[in-house]
Amino acid sequence: MTLYIASSWRNTYYPEVVNHLRKAGFDVYDFRNPPSGDPGFKWHLVGEDWLQWSPAEYREKLHHPLAEHQFQNDIEALRRCDACVLVLPCGRSAHTEAGWFAGAGKPVVAYLPEKVEPELMYKLFTAVCCSLDEVVQTLTEKTSTTP
Repeated sequence: MTLYIASSWRNTYYPEVVNHLRKAGFDVYDFRNPPSGDPGFKWHLVGEDWLQWSPAEYREKLHHPLAEHQFQNDIEALRRCDACVLVLPCGRSAHTEAGWFAGAGKPVVAYLPEKVEPELMYKLFTAVCCSLDEVVQTLTEKTSTTP
C-alpha cells in the first residue's frame, strides 16, 4: 500500500510518522523530500513577501513555475497513492488533500497525536487514530480486506 502523508511543514510529528510507516512496510510519499529530488515547496521561494500578498497576487502566484512544479509532484502522488494519513496539527492544504482522497473513495486515516479541536466532518474518514500503532493496524486491516 502506498501512503500519502498529508500534514504541515511545521508539524513536528511528521518525520516520526513517515519513518514509522516505512518501517511497518508501507511505501510513503514524503512531500518534504519528493521523488523529483528537489527540496519540496515553500511559498517564500516564490516571493519573500508572500505573507503580504493581496488575494489577486496570491491567485497569480499559484501559476508561478515553482508552484506549478510542486503541484504536479503532489497531484501525481495523490493519484498514485492508495490511502492518506492526515497528521494533525495541520492546515488547509493537508485537509484539502485528505478531502480529495475521501472524495475519490480512498481510505483516509486521521492521526491525532495530541489534543486538537474536535471536527465533526472527520466522520468522512476511514478512522481517527490516537497512536501510530493504531494507524498501522487500521491500514493493515484495510489492506487485508481490499480485493
